Amino acid sequence: MKSQDETLEDWCRALLQALELEDVEIDVSEVLALAGVAAHAVVRPAAPLTTFIAGFAAGLASGSGQATDEVSMQAAMAVARQLAKDHAAAEASGA
Repeated sequence: MKSQDETLEDWCRALLQALELEDVEIDVSEVLALAGVAAHAVVRPAAPLTTFIAGFAAGLASGSGQATDEVSMQAAMAVARQLAKDHAAAEASGA
């Protein structure tokens, strides 16, 4: 029986292939970490929404030639992560 990590890696590879993105490298652990930050800092449903929007932003930046795929992904995820942390801090302070 496959582990959860193996299943996610297989799923990611199959989805990338189905979307004709075989050459795109995805750091599954990093995406899941971002989802975790969003889920805990905002609300649980923010996890898939945050990762989707970050991925969409990265795709737009990469597709327009603003940055490489890797740089676009890292930048979008960093912005999303910081915004989620800022949201949690504001909520904690009552702002």
